[in-house]
Amino acid sequence: MFSQQSFDFLTLLTANNDREWFKANQSQYEDRVRTPALNFIEAMQDPILALSPRFTAIPKKVGGSLMRPQRDSRFSKDKTPYKTNVGIQFRHFQAKDVHAPGFYVHVANDECFIAAGIWHPESQALNAIRHCIDENPNGYKKALATLKQAGFELTGDSLIRPPRGFDSQHPLIDELKRKDFIAIKPVTKAQVCSDDFVEFCSKEFEQTRSLMAYLCFALSLDF
Repeated sequence: MFSQQSFDFLTLLTANNDREWFKANQSQYEDRVRTPALNFIEAMQDPILALSPRFTAIPKKVGGSLMRPQRDSRFSKDKTPYKTNVGIQFRHFQAKDVHAPGFYVHVANDECFIAAGIWHPESQALNAIRHCIDENPNGYKKALATLKQAGFELTGDSLIRPPRGFDSQHPLIDELKRKDFIAIKPVTKAQVCSDDFVEFCSKEFEQTRSLMAYLCFALSLDF
């Protein structure tokens, strides 16, 4: 699966982030990054299915769980063409894009982490989650307690002011201000390269199950 060679290639890519270099070193990318990532995704199929049959682990080069290496730089000042990280998302089968509930693995030289939740949901979905927290606070608070105990931190962007329709004195106002509901836990390079990384991710993702079930409930998705 992943090895120090995976990280070494990402270091080289950071220093040579242009299309000509990448094309000349495509075989290195395949051997050191993409193939290990696809093998990892394949090995995660049963663990993800065990967490919920509604989430998918698809080991395809394009259109599966592995995010494409090309950056979308249209709206960014950074015009480098390639990502210097490996992104893997095990999405809900009813989801069409990255802004949907999913389990996530991030591998990069500057940081590695695993995550679960929903990132940048569109306004209708975000509103549904907020109303669910307002109407069903206990399930959400239990999910937060489980995450905290397991060493996960809920992170992402938040509003400065209360969202429209919610009282600034609401007991969960800080949660209602969230624009992302992503639980993140940092991991080390050694853990990523270890023989039991699949087993490690399986056990850690189990700790996020209550959050994922809650988000699916809020969004009227099967779990």
